[in-house]
Amino acid sequence: MILPWAPSANRRDREHMLRVIGVKDVMELYRDVPRDTMLEEAPRVGFGKVLSEWELRRVVDKILSKNKYFASPPPFLGGGICFHYVPAVIEAIVSRNEFYTAYTPYQPEINQGLLQAFFEYQSLMADLLDMDVVNVSMYDWSTAAAEAMLAALRVTRRKRLVIAGNIHPERLEVIKTWVMGKGVDIKVAGFDERRGTVSIDDLERSVDSETAAVYIENPNYFGVLEEEVEAVANIAHKKGALFVVGVEPLSLGLVRPPGSYGADIVVGDAQPLGIGLNYGGPLLGIYATRWDRKLVRQMPGRLIGLTRTVDGEEQGFVMILQTREQHIRREKATSNITSNEALLAIVAASFLTLLGGHGLRELAKSIWIRSHYTASRLRRIGVRAPRFEAEFFKEFVASFPKPYRAIHNHLRAKNIMGGLDLGDKPPLYDTRSALFCVTEAHSKKDIDLLINAIGEAL
Repeated sequence: MILPWAPSANRRDREHMLRVIGVKDVMELYRDVPRDTMLEEAPRVGFGKVLSEWELRRVVDKILSKNKYFASPPPFLGGGICFHYVPAVIEAIVSRNEFYTAYTPYQPEINQGLLQAFFEYQSLMADLLDMDVVNVSMYDWSTAAAEAMLAALRVTRRKRLVIAGNIHPERLEVIKTWVMGKGVDIKVAGFDERRGTVSIDDLERSVDSETAAVYIENPNYFGVLEEEVEAVANIAHKKGALFVVGVEPLSLGLVRPPGSYGADIVVGDAQPLGIGLNYGGPLLGIYATRWDRKLVRQMPGRLIGLTRTVDGEEQGFVMILQTREQHIRREKATSNITSNEALLAIVAASFLTLLGGHGLRELAKSIWIRSHYTASRLRRIGVRAPRFEAEFFKEFVASFPKPYRAIHNHLRAKNIMGGLDLGDKPPLYDTRSALFCVTEAHSKKDIDLLINAIGEAL
């Protein structure tokens, strides 16, 4: 007897399944995998014998014990995910079963609590960004930026993108990868070597009537706040291009939101809003647009709306837009985004709700003060910090009188994770420079410890 489903199928069962699907050998299912990458036998992992579950666990734990966890002081590593404090109440909220076990609402209207939480996230982020429409949600900043570029290409029907050269280099690579094969011309505008801001002259020369979008980040990869954002918006709009801005959300406690200076699409990462490092992920990509039917219809992901019953006595939450290929759009979908980071959207919504507007400002001010204190202490020991003259938030580039690699190794030996070595990283490629990140999690004692250790290395 052949069972319809067998958790441990024997040889006869496997042969029957292959006959049903018209395959003679199971290896035919892997014919698209290059032959030189296939193993002829199981790899030898070096144990010398078959291990029991307990023995294997001990081996793995021993290997994992080699990992270093930097908590005191927290890491000062810039250029990506920065260490922020995650309140215990956030984990308590997001661990509730009705949130934690819900994958995605395929029958959305029966998940009213989940939809309400998503709606609250959208509303909070719209206020923070000063934008009209926010989706739920994207994987991370890089994929949100790439989706924004694709949306701009579809809306404008143009084939050129102009991107500031001081954005995160890895996000630039993601954008290039996502538009590959579409015949898109990418122009990378230069930046001011003295101030670290985008070169307005170079940007203006790069934008023409074939440009679909102009993309900048504020603060940019160097942590520098762009000063002439209105000028960039005017350059883009004068040529009929969309103005896309990438933001660090906590900076909006001190600086103007992108909607106030003409952004058409805003992207970013909500990781600073109560989301831990998580070994580099999962993260929460932000994607928002101003109200424009074309822009909203080209937005990837899903939108949650609030409505009322016919008699007007009750309100309910509904999914009003879903451009995912897994739903109704199929090949007409704007994106193939499937699993999403909606659970982390609830984290961000909870964090912003608990923090409030005043709390957000105080948190941003704390980060600004601590990062500037760190830069001032570095200057006292002969380090050029910050390297760029423009205002910065949270992250800054420091230039040392000797190659930074040796300094970084000295810090590691003292269990301090220093800045990101920029010696082999675009766009600087400077062996004497490093990108530091200082947040509310770093105490004065932590910062002084860092400075003293760097002083020893110098």
